Amino acid sequence: MKILVTGGAGFIGSHLIDALCAKGHHVVCVDDLSLGRIEHIAHHLKSTTFEFIQLNILDESRFDALFSEHRFDCVFHMAANSDIQEGATQLRVDLEKTFMTTFITLNCMQRHGVQHIAFASSSAVYGERSTPLREDSGPLQPISFYGAAKLAAEAYISAFCENFDMRAWIFRFPNVVGERATHGVIFDFIQRLRENPHELLILGDGSQEKPYLYVKDLVSAMLFVWERTSEKINCYNIGVSTTTRVSKIADIVVEEMGLQNVQYRYTGGDRGWKGDVPWFLYDLHKITELGWTAQMTSDDAVRHAVRALLGTYRE
Repeated sequence: MKILVTGGAGFIGSHLIDALCAKGHHVVCVDDLSLGRIEHIAHHLKSTTFEFIQLNILDESRFDALFSEHRFDCVFHMAANSDIQEGATQLRVDLEKTFMTTFITLNCMQRHGVQHIAFASSSAVYGERSTPLREDSGPLQPISFYGAAKLAAEAYISAFCENFDMRAWIFRFPNVVGERATHGVIFDFIQRLRENPHELLILGDGSQEKPYLYVKDLVSAMLFVWERTSEKINCYNIGVSTTTRVSKIADIVVEEMGLQNVQYRYTGGDRGWKGDVPWFLYDLHKITELGWTAQMTSDDAVRHAVRALLGTYRE
């Protein structure tokens, strides 16, 4: 297939491109490089079945011209704002980078007859709940602007599918970790400890607890579902059944960096920032019944990611 991957030079998008190319697909990657990095996809640049285009999706005329040039079989829409904290202070960030990029992508697809979209959504669409999250849980009440934009994007995808005979795969991601990460709690902890190896600032009280999924497990799940389901809208939680506390992540980072006597300084409260969901757990029955389970536990994924970011991991 000829596949468009938006946000393909990013952390998750670049791993997705690796997997799609390995399966023999022709991949066109679009990224404005505001968060993505060219080195994430550099090993594909000389391939005859890969093309990189630096482009901001919000420039709709240029993005539309890309659809005129190529006849895509499917779009994997990964582009979005990935800094959830920033969305609380820069109120247009998620409106533009998370929602409008989706709307413009759908609009271009409809104009050019592209009927299949795979969308990177998030656990943030559920909001804050005390029970395991099911795909049919409701009502959905996100508490971050990022979650709100992802939910609005899901709604528009649903409407486009109904009105223009499209088919969608909606993947609700948990916290994803691994090689090439450019943000997130592990990345932040490593940076802070490099600056000051004696003290670590931890947002909240450290009791926040969530499932952390290895990025290659995530990509394998996306493609597993995409290749095996064919409903008009195929919505799946992707995750791991175990969880990791933020304080445990700090312990793992300190241990893997070989540090001792590090003082933890907490900002306090039960969450890192307003809009942060301090605890969640997925109900994974739907994807496990389809036949997929993660290879790494949450703790293993965290430790693997720490080693990868420190450059101490070897295949």
